Amino acid sequence: SKHSVNLDNTRADVAVKPFELETGFQFELHVTISGRKINVSDIPELPIPEDWMRDKLELNFSKTEQGGGGGEIENVTYDKEAGTAVITFLTPG
Repeated sequence: SKHSVNLDNTRADVAVKPFELETGFQFELHVTISGRKINVSDIPELPIPEDWMRDKLELNFSKTEQGGGGGEIENVTYDKEAGTAVITFLTPG
């Protein structure tokens, strides 16, 4: 865990220390279900690109093991400013 590094003719002794990375976000969504579409509201603004948020929403709602079902997604419409999304499934369920 200890190393010596030469920098500009100067020797520096360094040690490696473990650290934790923040790897995820946890948040609560409010959902209204109707036929083929789910309206999602109160999506918090996160420091990630909008296409990443659409992908995360699609992945979450396509999982059939979720308590509310899931299935193949036709479309995800995400409005970052409003904190809302509409998830459209290929088939009603």
